[in-house]
Formats: sequence, structure tokens, C-alpha cells
Amino acid sequence: MTVLQNNTPPDAQSLADAVRGGDRRSLARAITLVESIRADHRAQAQTLLAALGTNRQALRIGLSGTPGVGKSTLIEAFGLMLTAQGLRVAVLAVDPSSARSGGSILGDKTRMEMLCRDPRAFIRPSPSQTQLGGVARRTREAVALCEGAGFDVVLIETVGVGQSETVVAQLCDIFVLLLAPAGGDELQGVKRGIMEMADLIVVNKADGDLKQAAMRTCADYAGALHLLRRRPQDPPGYPRAMTASALDRSGLDHVWADVQHLADWRRSHGHWTARRAEQSRHWFAEQVRMGLLAALTVDPARRLLAELGDAVAAGQITPEAAAARLLTQIAG
Repeated sequence: MTVLQNNTPPDAQSLADAVRGGDRRSLARAITLVESIRADHRAQAQTLLAALGTNRQALRIGLSGTPGVGKSTLIEAFGLMLTAQGLRVAVLAVDPSSARSGGSILGDKTRMEMLCRDPRAFIRPSPSQTQLGGVARRTREAVALCEGAGFDVVLIETVGVGQSETVVAQLCDIFVLLLAPAGGDELQGVKRGIMEMADLIVVNKADGDLKQAAMRTCADYAGALHLLRRRPQDPPGYPRAMTASALDRSGLDHVWADVQHLADWRRSHGHWTARRAEQSRHWFAEQVRMGLLAALTVDPARRLLAELGDAVAAGQITPEAAAARLLTQIAG
């Protein structure tokens, strides 16, 4: 096993061997490498991912919900339950970045203090930066690295931005939406967007004085789910709503049982492979889009972009015409 002792990036093959061997420090450095925007690091990251291959697969579970719903607390309780069963669990937490300074707190490890100390767990917070949709720009590559490191389950915790947070559905096998008690009614439940992506809806904080409110919220959303058209990748009775409590850890075993049932059913009916293939197609298109945007930061496109931006600001040309001219220049 290769252990990294300094800040000098190792060659991709050595790092791949160390990650494959389960070295946690190497995994952390590998994720840092794939998150880098330096051109030489991007080339190394591509070589690293190719060296790891796709032979290992983990169960990818995406978890989303509004801020304050208790995502980190529930993930810690859920992760501890899984590690107690002998499973290796990786948590990729996306932390919101400031629109002013660009910085992120990256404090998820402090919220998962017990899970952080578990030798069967690995927690990695990453800044969202300018990426929309609740995940970081390189979360997909980080998931692949965790799979290469031999983790059985990868939990992807999103920023928590609301109904538009659907990008995580293109990263995971099972998408869990967390809700707070009294977080909405049946009309809220039939709204399109994130509700259509969810495989399981879990009403958290179903304990103490909030237990009755959680039961009512669960019933409202269960009724709303019956109004949505059944998806071909779902067995009868799914998606479904349930309650859980991260505080007293009740209901988490039922959530895990449903996750396993969904995963097994999709594997046996061919939906698992088809879903992952479609996700790969999506991320191929996304990489092309990101590459085209990056090309705008290099001369001469950068100069033309600045010139056209000044012309638009001065009212000399419409935004639509300026964009068409820029795209014509790049394509030509």
C-alpha cells in the first residue's frame, strides 16, 4: 500500500493502487486531485479514474432536504447503523459556498462526530462553489473514487436548496427526500420537480412532541404520491412515504429495508444497469458543456466575450444577438 507523506501529487497509478488498497489518506488526496481546476491535475485525475476502472460498485444513496430538516444527524445515525452491520460507508457532503467570498464552512464532520471516528466510515465535505442542483462540480468523480476504494454504501448529502435540487438523482441509485414535520400538505406533495425524483420520502424528527405532526405529514405525502404516475423503474407501492427519527434512531431499519428492496428489484428487472447507463450518458453531455464553457476563458474567446459583454451593457447589441455571434465565432 502506498502511503502519501507530502503534498507532492504522486503518479496516478501509485495513487490508484493506494486508493484500491483502502488507504483513507490516499482517498482524501485523490478527491482533492479530482476537485482541482488546474489543467495538469485534471489530466492526472482522468488517468487516475481510468486506472481505478469500474469493476467495483457501491450502493449510491442520495439524500436531500431543506436546511434544518436534520440531514446530517440522520445520516450519522443511518451510517452508524450500517457500519454496525459490517458495511463500509462513505459520506460525501456538499456544503454551500458563499456567493460573496466563495468560501464554505465544511463543518459536516463536526455534526457527525461519532461516525467520523468509525473506522468503517469515511466523510468528505466539499464546497458547492458555483455548481447548481445541490451537488459539487466533481461529486460524480468522488463517488467513483469511493467505489474504487471498496466502500459498500456511498451517501451523498446535498446542499439542501429546495424543489429544484434534482441533479443528485443523476448520481445515485436510490434518492431519499427528507422532510420535516408539518413541512407541507397534499398540494405541496404533488408539485413537480424534486418530488418526481424521490424514491423514498422520509419525514424526520418523528419523536417527542413532533411525532403526531410527523405522522400527519407522512399521511399527506403518502396520499399525494398516489396521484403521481407510477414510474417503470418502481415496484408496486413505490415511491412511498415513511417516518423516522435520527434522535432515537427509530424507523431507520425500515428505511434501509426499503432501500435494499428497491435496489434488489431494480437489479433483477434490468433497471439498475439501464439507470447507470443513462447517468453516464448525462455526465458525458455535462462534461462537454463544461468544456465548452471553459473554452470561453481562453483567448481569443475571452477577449470577444469581454467585448460583447461591454456592448450588451452599453445597449449596442441585444444579449441574444451577442450570444449568437459568440457561438458562431467559436463554432467557426
